[in-house]
Amino acid sequence: MPLIYKPKQEEKLSITPYIDESSQIINSYAGKWTSIGAYNKIIESSFGDYTYTMDDVTVNYTEIGKFCSIASHVCINPVQHPMNRVTQHHMTYRKVSYGFGSEDDEEIFDWRRTQRVKIGHDVWIGHGAIIMKGVEIGTGAVIASGSIVTKNVDPYTIVAGVPAKPIKRRFSPEISDCLLKISWWDWSREKLETHFDELNDVETFIVAHRK
Repeated sequence: MPLIYKPKQEEKLSITPYIDESSQIINSYAGKWTSIGAYNKIIESSFGDYTYTMDDVTVNYTEIGKFCSIASHVCINPVQHPMNRVTQHHMTYRKVSYGFGSEDDEEIFDWRRTQRVKIGHDVWIGHGAIIMKGVEIGTGAVIASGSIVTKNVDPYTIVAGVPAKPIKRRFSPEISDCLLKISWWDWSREKLETHFDELNDVETFIVAHRK
């Protein structure tokens, strides 16, 4: 008898962040209407309202804006190992776990906290992408699947490749500038509901809300 796929009933989101029970969250913040998928590991990071992650996402020391879409197997700000030591293995700073000391080497963890990643609003990060340390990604940008981002990405720009390079803009500079000035991502829930149907037509939206 053939197997029949039955999708899991989708969780209804709310102002209380949804976090899958399989995920590990350490000293982090999630805003309203956010959703953290299965088997995520998130360390000292923040998620703006409405941002969501899919499964197997790793986020370290990162500030993420509102309305961001993060696909599965994305890694943001992978941590470094100390290459200047005799060994790069983490036993030299996770001493307690290996019985080499009574305290861990906090200097390494402080070093990892430097050059945080910053991601703007309404950013789409595709499957398996890696965002390297210290990178800033502008609002409205798209990171193609499998990309490794080593340099800053301008707003409303699509990048792809290893290392990632710009391949096109989502909109003209004029439209991009208008959207940044309108800053719809900062609207209240009430205003967003009132103008929700306008979000599908960029030109009409700009005419109605141009500042």
